[in-house]
Amino acid sequence: MRYLLNGLVLSLVCISSASYSAGEIKPYIAAIAGDGVQRVTILADSYYFNPDHIIVKVNAPVELTVTKESGITPHNFVIKGTDADIEISESLSTTPKSIRFTPKRVGEYQFYCDKRLLFFKSHGEKGMKGILEVTE
Repeated sequence: MRYLLNGLVLSLVCISSASYSAGEIKPYIAAIAGDGVQRVTILADSYYFNPDHIIVKVNAPVELTVTKESGITPHNFVIKGTDADIEISESLSTTPKSIRFTPKRVGEYQFYCDKRLLFFKSHGEKGMKGILEVTE
């Protein structure tokens, strides 16, 4: 009976902590600095970006500083939002890379890593993607 009770308590703790942490994932809202630039630091790691949902303002310069976690797996950072004047495709390394642009249209634009090994799924298809949300 004691083991059953301990198992039940452990299960409830795991379930409540899983829902708690899942509920904590929030978009990163970029603040406009004194010089008018919205700055965001992004970490590219094993098939994910952190943060993976970024909110910026339209018609204000954005500076993304993207760094790849150490390791041999190659990654890149791609956004194709031609209607918003955002066209980025940059290879990443452990040295931070600054990417500057000014979004010209409100909308949601997916960013992702399009690297792949031979015939396997791309890193973006494995979950290495996110959303750049441009707002008024």
